[in-house]
Parts: sequence; structure tokens; C-alpha cells
Amino acid sequence: MKAAFYEGDKKIRIGECTCIEPEDNEVQIKVSYAGICGTDLHIYLGHMDKRVKFPQIMGHEMSGVVHALGGEVKHIAVGDRVTVMPLDPCGKCQACLSGHSHICKNLKFLGIETPGAFQTYWTVPAFAVFPIPDQLPMEHGALIEPLAVACHDVRIGDVKKGEYAVVLGGGPIGTLIALVAKEAGARVLVSEINPFRLELLKELGMDTINPKEKDLVEYVNLQTQGTGADVVFEVTSSATGAEVMTQLPRTRGRIVVVAIFSQPPKVDLHRFFWRELKLLGARVYEREDFEKAIQLAAAGKLPLDRVISEIYPLEDLEKGFKQMESGGQAMKILLSCSR
Repeated sequence: MKAAFYEGDKKIRIGECTCIEPEDNEVQIKVSYAGICGTDLHIYLGHMDKRVKFPQIMGHEMSGVVHALGGEVKHIAVGDRVTVMPLDPCGKCQACLSGHSHICKNLKFLGIETPGAFQTYWTVPAFAVFPIPDQLPMEHGALIEPLAVACHDVRIGDVKKGEYAVVLGGGPIGTLIALVAKEAGARVLVSEINPFRLELLKELGMDTINPKEKDLVEYVNLQTQGTGADVVFEVTSSATGAEVMTQLPRTRGRIVVVAIFSQPPKVDLHRFFWRELKLLGARVYEREDFEKAIQLAAAGKLPLDRVISEIYPLEDLEKGFKQMESGGQAMKILLSCSR
């Protein structure tokens, strides 16, 4: 079997790796497709070297077929089509005991703290494995994990039918948030500066704006008769995004911070006071979000084919990283891992 190994300093090596037999409560999956996530790009760029062990097999967005089972696994069978929720909580901390294991204090993320899906066979804890329906294309199955992120964000934001939602950032996660919010019945505006992504979002039926060309605050006020947005999703990780997010909501509007900020940004707290705004953090997902993502994808309600920009063989992982790093014509890039 083969795998893609990150060896530090933007070096990827494709080579043979050991096939790990599943223990009693583990599942071995033959990986069909794996998506390259922004987190994987951060690892490739060296931003997360303190969290990974070299050589590291990355990857956590995937679909595949069960190849072997541990003796105590009952909820799935060999041959089942599956995806993985790549969270391994401790089960003992306050967050876990309170039912919030996705924000476990000692959370291990499969593909970061452990080997990931960029390999032919991936062995994972059984509790992380979710069956996917036969009608769901395997390519779409590899989008369940980022789609679950979007489902969690929209649920945390309490998006309702008829509300006006603004998504700051039209990358893969921002696009999926926009699609899920629209499916929930909201009117959605996506703010993005990448021309390729703007054109794709328009083709997907989204209202879009390039904030470098038009005044975003003025446009939102025009669209809402001066009231402001009901909910704003910050997905840019930028100082500009953190600054403008407080200017967009209505009184008692909601702001959902999806992006990860490496440094504390400047935020207008006076605006929070003045309009009684709500600020909500949204980190990864919970089981109900994974189940919702599978349901939405299987129903064919979302144009997931259009979200996939490229499908490369596993050997072309570095090519995918360079395409993402260039910031050009890319949305979601998948790797074919079993060819």
C-alpha cells in the first residue's frame, strides 16, 4: 500500500507504508477519495510542525469502503461504504462529560495528531466511522466532513427561513455554509475577492460581492432596507473580516466566527454594546451535524459536483498544495487514493 508522507519544509514523499491491522474497536478502510483541507495546507507550509510527528500522513476528509473489522465492531460490515468523523476525544474532561466532546480539552484530530487518510488503507476508531448511502457518489462522500462543518456553523447561527445571511469568504467552507444556509431558506450574500470563486458562486445561484470593488456595508444595508443582516459568518481569518463583521448585523443580530485566527484581531466591542449583538464560536462539528451532512448530500439537494475543482491521483498531492497555495482557480481538490 502507498501513502503520502509530509517530511517537513514543504516536502512530500510518496512511498510504501505498513498496513495497520484493526484492533478490537477499530476499522480498516480502503480509501476511495480524500479531500485536501486548508488545515492540510497549513501542515504542508510548516505552520503546525509542533502538532505532527514526522513523517506525517495527513488527510481527514474522505470516503471509502470497509476492508477489515476489529472483533467488537457491530454497527458496520466489511464492504460498507463509509466516511469518518475524525475526532478522538478523551471522554473524561469537563467538555466531554458535558456532552461537548467535539471541543474536548484533550481532543486528538485524526490526520493531525494521528496518521490520516492520504493512504490506501486507513485504520481508525470504530466510533468515528459513519455509513453512507449507496446512492451517494464516493466523490461526494469525501465532502461530508467539510459539509458537516457548514451544517454545524448554520445550526450554531440558528439560521431561519427568510433571514438574510452574509458569508465573509467564499472558499470551500464559506461556499458550503452558503449552500446549507440557502437550503435552510435564508437569503445569502457571499463576500469574496477571488474572481474564480466569485464566478463559481454566481453560477451556483448566490448573490455575491467583491468588497474591493463595492462597499459591503452599504450593499447589505441596501438589501435589508437599512436593517442589517440577521446573521454573519466570518470565514476569512483576516483583520478586515473581523473588523467588518460587526458593521453588518441588525440589532441583536448574530455573528458566527468559523475562521481560525492565529493572532487576536481588533474587534469593535462598542458595536456589540450598541446593537446588543451576539458573538458565537463554531468549532468543527457534532454527530448530529455529520448525520445532517450525509442526509443533505444523499438527497442530492446541493450542487456538490461543482464544489470539486480537481481530482488528482495521490501521487499529485504536492501539485494540489501548490495550486491551493497560489490562490488561483481552485475550490475543493480531491485525491484518488486507491487507483
